[in-house]
Amino acid sequence: MDTADLTEQAKTVLANNDKDGKYTIPAAGLYPHQWLWDSCFIAIGMSHFDVDRAKTEILSLMRGQWANGMMPHMIFSNDLAHRQDSNIWRSWVNPFAPDDVKTSGITQPPLLAEAIVKIGKKLSLPERRSWYQTVYPALIAYHQWLYTERDPHNEGLVLQIHPWETGLDNTPSWMYELHEHQLSWWIHAIGALHLEPVINLFRRDTRFVPPEQRLSAVDALALFSVQRRLRRKGYNIQRILTHSLFAIEDAGYNAILIRANTHLKNIAKAIGKKVPQDLADSMKKTEEAYEQLWDAYANQYFSRNFVTHKPIKVPTIATLLPLYGGKITKERAEQLVQHLLKASEYKSSFPIPSVPLSSEWFNEFDYWQGPSWVNTNWLVIQGLRHYGYDDLADSITKTTLDMVSKSGFYEYFSPLSGEPAGIPHFSWTAALTIDLLQK
Repeated sequence: MDTADLTEQAKTVLANNDKDGKYTIPAAGLYPHQWLWDSCFIAIGMSHFDVDRAKTEILSLMRGQWANGMMPHMIFSNDLAHRQDSNIWRSWVNPFAPDDVKTSGITQPPLLAEAIVKIGKKLSLPERRSWYQTVYPALIAYHQWLYTERDPHNEGLVLQIHPWETGLDNTPSWMYELHEHQLSWWIHAIGALHLEPVINLFRRDTRFVPPEQRLSAVDALALFSVQRRLRRKGYNIQRILTHSLFAIEDAGYNAILIRANTHLKNIAKAIGKKVPQDLADSMKKTEEAYEQLWDAYANQYFSRNFVTHKPIKVPTIATLLPLYGGKITKERAEQLVQHLLKASEYKSSFPIPSVPLSSEWFNEFDYWQGPSWVNTNWLVIQGLRHYGYDDLADSITKTTLDMVSKSGFYEYFSPLSGEPAGIPHFSWTAALTIDLLQK
């Protein structure tokens, strides 16, 4: 592996996916808009070679922030060819949506503070403080929204209303709940009548990626049906939670939030600000409440149903993300690392499968139901370093880079063979490759 050559190739991917020097799309064709956590990962990579452009990437996300503080998971392109996508979401049905920018009506994992801090580390102290001053109001509003709207019972954990909010679109824990509680009769009928090949003819994603590498037609329709319900409810959380069992306190999302909260407190301290007391109290409560997701029998964390508090005992890579959160005990961290080292679970030829290898859900090419993703590898690597597992972090870093060097900057990869899947020239794969190469 030629480090310099791989870096230059990664920069070329990012340059080709650049939109007018303002933001970066994930990949041409299938992903023509700006996504929240994609841009955060992209900015982290960019910070190593163009810190001003990295700052612009983050500021471009903030133009889509809602008046209530929400950071939407998508900001839509104004390109004529893609304007119909915003009509699917119709964010304007909510009075807090921005007037001059079209967005989705849901959010994504809160990686914003991570990207802001990574950029800050590349700046001189005066520049860093200025940068933090610039982004602090939006960041505070975002975290306050997370607790005000998504922790309605003040229990500490924030809820999600769609698997797209987790970033792991068809992750098994959510699909299990969806099939248990939310599948409409007409979606059941499509499956029973074996009409999936017909549905695939009309899907946009399968024009770019083979159907076997994407969600099944039934699951895709189910997620679209949930999105339509959110739109009918005007993206109003009180209306959404009425008569809804499909709201989940996701283990991965809340782990990322814990890390983001730590960054937010450090940003505030660096510029002489004090996090509002109610928000600080909520942050502390999240760290305490997170332990409620621990299952002593399985020795791992599980997401749980928001309404019933029943754990969803379907293991996925989300159970490893508390390492990234950085607030679990060393004993818990060691237990999670043991899952990572088991050949029947997450120890694969190419790291790290998105579900255990022995899971009934595992499929090496099925989106978030088996493949290895560079972004979740990156999150786990950060967590391993935090807890002192540097040798293991180095090993996963090397194998991840070998996988990308061998197969290219693809969206995801087989954890068994390293074979590429999904869309090529994928931005966060390129950006995080640059970051991982720094080690």
